[in-house]
Formats: sequence, C-alpha cells, structure tokens
Amino acid sequence: MNGRLALPIAAIALLPALVACGEAPPPPPPPLSEAALAAVSQDAGAPRDQLAREVDDLFRLEGLGETRALVLLHDGKVAAERYGAGYDGETRFVSWSMAKTITAVLIGMLVADGLLSVDAPAPVPLWQRSGDPRADITLRHLLQMRAGLRHTEAGDPPHESSEVRMLFLDGRGDMAKWAREQPLEAEPGERFEYSSNTTVILADIAARALTSSDDPETRRRAVADYLEERLFAPLGMTSIVPEYDASGTLIGGSLMHATARDYARFGEFLRAGGRAPGGEQLVPRRWIEAMVSPSPVSPQYGYQTWLNRPVPDAERPHPLFPDRAPESLFAMIGHMGQYVLVSPEQRVTLVRLGHSDGEERPAMLQQAADVLELYPRR
Repeated sequence: MNGRLALPIAAIALLPALVACGEAPPPPPPPLSEAALAAVSQDAGAPRDQLAREVDDLFRLEGLGETRALVLLHDGKVAAERYGAGYDGETRFVSWSMAKTITAVLIGMLVADGLLSVDAPAPVPLWQRSGDPRADITLRHLLQMRAGLRHTEAGDPPHESSEVRMLFLDGRGDMAKWAREQPLEAEPGERFEYSSNTTVILADIAARALTSSDDPETRRRAVADYLEERLFAPLGMTSIVPEYDASGTLIGGSLMHATARDYARFGEFLRAGGRAPGGEQLVPRRWIEAMVSPSPVSPQYGYQTWLNRPVPDAERPHPLFPDRAPESLFAMIGHMGQYVLVSPEQRVTLVRLGHSDGEERPAMLQQAADVLELYPRR
C-alpha cells in the first residue's frame, strides 16, 4: 500500500514547482463599485453586471484615453449613463465633426421642402461661371465627400491643414468663401476626400436656400430658426448650441455643443428613420436611408455619416469595427474620440464622449464594441 501511495504523494509535492513553471492565472477583475452598478438601469436589455463591467472598463482602463460621458439607450430607454469627474448630465460637450451628420439632416429637410436638389449642380454662384470645371459638382458629391476640391484635412505642421486655415486663420471671417474658392484636385465624384470645409459649403448652401440676404445676422437667424423649429425642438434637444462664423454661416462641420443626452436623442432619431419621439416624420425615411448607404467610392461613408462596412484593401485603419458589429451600424464621429454609435439591428444607441488620441482610439473603440456585443442582433 505504501508503494501505491508514494507516487501520488511525490506528484503532490511537485505541484508548486509545476505551477511556477506555467503562466499564473490572470488576476480577477476588481469588484464593481457602487457608482459602476448605479450607472446601469435594472432593465438594461443586457446582463446588468456584465454591462456595468464593460462600461466601467471604458472609464477605468488605461490606454483608452479619458471617457467623460457615456449614454447608452436600448429600445429608446436609458440602459446606462455615467460621467467622469467634473462632468454631468448638464455639461455641454463639443461635437467636433459629429456636427456633419446634423448638417446632412438639415440639407435633407431642405431637399424635402423642394428648396434643393441632390443631383443638380451645387448652387454655388462662383462655380457656375462659364468654363469653370467646378460646375460639375453636385450636392450629392458634397454630401459624400467626393467633390474633388483641393483639401488637406490634417496638415503637418497643423497650420498647413486646410481645416485649420479655414477655421482659425485666413478663412475664419467667411469660412464658406474660403472653402468654395479652392480649385479642383480631382474630377468631381472620382474619389473620397474627408473634408470639414466641404460641410461648411453645405451649410452656406442651406443659408442661401433659406434667405437671399447677405446680412450675417439675417443668415444666422434663418438657419437657427429653421433648425430649432424643424429639428431640435421636436427632438427635445434643448441644450444644443451651434456656432456661426462672422458671415452668419453655420460652422456645419464642427463646433456644435450639446449634452450627451441630446446627442443620444439625435442618434435615436436617426435609428427611427427620421421620426421624432412624438411620431412626426421630420425628414423623409428615404433620406436617412441615403445617409447610411455607402457612396460609390467609399463603402465606409454615406452622407456625412460613417458606416460600419468593410473596406477591401484599405490603406488606413477602419474608423469603426466591421468585424465586431453589424454592417448596418453607423456613426457620428468627432475629433479626439467623440462618438454616437447607432446599431439598428441591436436597437441600441451608444454615446461616448471624451478625449482619446490617435494611439488610444483603436483600443477605446474595441472596448465600446465590448459594450455593444452584449446586445443580440435581430
């Protein structure tokens, strides 16, 4: 009997050494704080503890940047809401380029009103002079960022960026004038070139559709009243403050300010196909469908809206995560990590606002995908 026991006893004696030779198991995650659990509703549409954990990781993990606000809606109801230190539900956050999607809706309402036409030459008088090749640019080209105008979105050094020059340097007094004076560098419709300046041209076109006046205050008031009455008030977006330049043009490519909840309201409006919470159709459903349909030259982009469609042989990293979420997901994306992620198949809108640099954004997006993956697809 002693012989039979000797081998097991020897093996047991060796266990510590065997464990030391292998990899130690990962440490358990820290207990969820009361704040992490309180951020998630009882009826979140996903396992509550798991959702609290994934949301907490967006705020807690290193290497993701700083998450300042998160609002998650499922079936139109708040599933999670949380803020970083110094921020709350009343804080207005700058949109940066998330504003572009709002400008696209503004254009859609004007098209529905019969004031603009998508495939007609863009109504920019400067381009309609005899022999000007920019006369071939259509509203659709502008919406899909394929107008062909000379542009460098991010320059090195920064002051050589077309966007910086328009917003802060020689173009700041009349941004649309500076943007529309740029020559062509490609045939209209031929290639995708992300351009904040293009969206300011769209905002100027909107102002000209609403008023013939060149008076800055008249132009500003015409657009502001239209947006308030036709879009923001029906959606209950009471916090939003868009900025205008000295000529009265909406800075439609950036510089709107709103709470995280109001950005979530706008995302839900898009998910509902352009319908307000009260049932009013604010813009035709077919316009929203066009906004989230890929353009002929950029499957990841629609009308001023980013799409979760794969891009074959892409030269740059995808702005979203087509390998981890439905292709029907679309997004408003702003500089340094502002996101409104809308997933119709999962009945979810996720707003993440904060500050993540270029190296931090991929990891932050993967963590946002972890949140979304808790929701099944229909």
